[in-house]
Amino acid sequence: MRKPMSMDETPQDARKRNRKVAMATIVGSMLEWYDFYLYATMASIAFSKVFFDGSDPNTATLAAFSTFAIGFIARPFGGILFGYLGDKIGRKRMLSYTFALMGTCTACIGLIPSYQAIGIWAPILLVIFRIAQGLGAGAELAGAAVTSYEHADADRKGRQGAWPALGLNLGLLFSSLTVYALSLGSDEFLLNDGWRIPFILSFALVFVGIWVRRALPETPEYAEAKAEKRGSPSLRTLFRTSLPSVILVFVLAIGYNSLSYIYKTFSLAYLVQFKGVSASVTSLSVTIASLVAIFAVPTFGWLCDRYSSRSVLIVGGIIAALFGYPFLALLNTGEEMAVYLALIIGTGIIAPMMFAPQGSFLSRQFPVHIRSTGVGTSREIGTAIAGGLAPLGALSLVAYSPTNSTIGVAMILIVSGIFVSTASFFDQGYKYTNHKN
Repeated sequence: MRKPMSMDETPQDARKRNRKVAMATIVGSMLEWYDFYLYATMASIAFSKVFFDGSDPNTATLAAFSTFAIGFIARPFGGILFGYLGDKIGRKRMLSYTFALMGTCTACIGLIPSYQAIGIWAPILLVIFRIAQGLGAGAELAGAAVTSYEHADADRKGRQGAWPALGLNLGLLFSSLTVYALSLGSDEFLLNDGWRIPFILSFALVFVGIWVRRALPETPEYAEAKAEKRGSPSLRTLFRTSLPSVILVFVLAIGYNSLSYIYKTFSLAYLVQFKGVSASVTSLSVTIASLVAIFAVPTFGWLCDRYSSRSVLIVGGIIAALFGYPFLALLNTGEEMAVYLALIIGTGIIAPMMFAPQGSFLSRQFPVHIRSTGVGTSREIGTAIAGGLAPLGALSLVAYSPTNSTIGVAMILIVSGIFVSTASFFDQGYKYTNHKN
């Protein structure tokens, strides 16, 4: 059933509005996640050598990944704060605020002197900017997903809800392509301040993102709920009225993010540190995988409208669990083609299969007046736990294994896939919507 348009809005007006929404969510998410994944990539390649004492490579690598994990500690606070404000004063304004916060902090990371130059102050400044960056990232997905979902007609919730996932993979593509280009000559240029170039360029990206999101209209569903004064957003209201949805989204976020960050982050550090694979190979593998994902995301969004976001998530979780051992077996060869294949399947197909449905699936778990708070709070608490600890824990299991075994990492992947499928099975969205997506 198609959602009726406003009496004052013509079909041409609706198409124009959705073009603006597409531009704001896809381009904005692309630029924001370019920043975020750039940090993840450099944490696995350069930061251990730039910001920490390199006399013990294993310890320095774990320290660099710890700063990556620290950003996740800030994410729930960003999700709660900006999620609440998104319900209180509107989706549009929050998207601009979070973008400006994250982009500015990313650029500042590119200006931090090295450990050799300022000693302990280098990692301290890195942690400060990483925390602020995490606050912005914690609100981005919830705001973009809810905005896309609420602008969509009932029969296009899956496709439009997947727009932030498309932006994410475009950001992943551009960040990995940038690292690949910088590392073409040798890893030496990347380590000798070449890594700073894409970070400092974020100053320019901030202005682009804010300009794009200024044109974003407020969502019709939010405007209608606000006019009718359907309810007041608060954490108390959220936990009192929607606790099953909070638990469901929390578990789903743990499962998906454990898989995603092992695919995208752990694998890069593991290949560089334990298999001697160059940064150019690892970054090119992510580039190719993200190119595949750009086509996979719209396909899975369409499948959500055809079958349901719940069904796509359940199948995606099962496939992810089955792929756990084969993924690591491919990485363990250290061969370029095997690495490319592993990342294409994991990052290019399986991760989009579980991420593309989330815009519609997560949004419909909560009523409009607490939707931004619900998605931001529940998802980001789960993301903080899984996204911060999964790659760090996986790397620790390998580093402190006498044989550098990846068996423990495979178990994490299997359990995470089961989490995704199980959480999706207990869909609560029927309580708040009359459509499957």
